[in-house]
Order: sequence, then C-alpha cells, then structure tokens
Amino acid sequence: MSDPVRIGIVSISDRASAGVYEDKGLPALKDWLTSALLNPIEFVPRLIPDEQAGISQALIDLVDTEHCDLVLTTGGTGPAPRDVTPEATLAVADRVMPGFGEQMRQISLHFVPTAILSRQVAVIRGQALIINLPGQPKAIAETLAGHEKASGIFAAVPYCIDLIGGPYLQTRDEVCKAFRPKSASRPAGA
Repeated sequence: MSDPVRIGIVSISDRASAGVYEDKGLPALKDWLTSALLNPIEFVPRLIPDEQAGISQALIDLVDTEHCDLVLTTGGTGPAPRDVTPEATLAVADRVMPGFGEQMRQISLHFVPTAILSRQVAVIRGQALIINLPGQPKAIAETLAGHEKASGIFAAVPYCIDLIGGPYLQTRDEVCKAFRPKSASRPAGA
C-alpha cells in the first residue's frame, strides 16, 4: 500500500469558526475526496475566520510544515469586503494556475448566474497545489466532479500534481476520471 496523500482542507468562515453554526465545508471536502480517490488520504483540517493574514499563514503551514501535496479551501471567494481568500492565496503563491478559476466559474454558470461574482484562484506553492473552491457543499461537488456540460476541475488535479513532483493520485472513474497523457499514466495499483 502506498503512503497516504496529505491533503489540507480549509474552511474559511467567520461564523462557523466562532461556533455560531456548524461548518459544512470540511465534511463536504472530506466526503468528496474520500469517494473520488483510491489513494489512502491523511487529512489536515483547518477551520478559520475570514482574516487574510490568518488564511495565508494556514496555507503556508499546510504546505511548508505539514507537507500537504494538495490544499483545498472553501469559502471567502465572493465580492464581500470580508471575502479575502483569493488575496491570501495569491500572497503565498509561487505560480498562479488561472485555468482552474476559469473552469470553476464556467461550471457554476450552468447553475447560477452569480457564478461570475466568484473570485476563486488556484496556485502552486513549492510542490503543492492550492485551490479555492466555492463555499456551499453542493457547489464544491459540482465544481470538483463537473457535469454533462462541463468537465470538473479535479480531472486535471492528479496530472498537475505529477508535474510539480507530488505523489501519483489515482481516482475512482465513476466519481471523477483523472486525465493524463498516455505517457504519464501508470497501471492501476502501481
């Protein structure tokens, strides 16, 4: 059995982090990733308020100290003054991956016209991919898996992680079929 993939999951919400209501972001991320990946997973969760410095510090900690290969955030990507997740993410980036944000908005536009208000970004820090996802559990799953009219973003995540030197992620095709060029594919279980 291969080593577990370390995945940071971050829910960004002033009210949930203060205990005003139950966080639904972390369970949604954990459930979807567990159903989609064949790899053993070690989750490193964080529930934090919408504070730019705190978000940036959490991302740095998850990548540099906790050695997460993938970090997914949920929440804080809208136009409201306290929505600062994209700024906090860009502040810790080595490189920006604009295609992820473009595709997330494209997927969401099939469901709601307000998808154009989303400011989600994806970046690379070191050998880790960090992606900002929507805040609602239903939108998280739609964005990751896609639907009949738009490919989900997670299909590209395993190959991106290959290219930046991370572990080989294998997906359950019935949930999300990872795309890799034939030259980069390995036999199942390898």
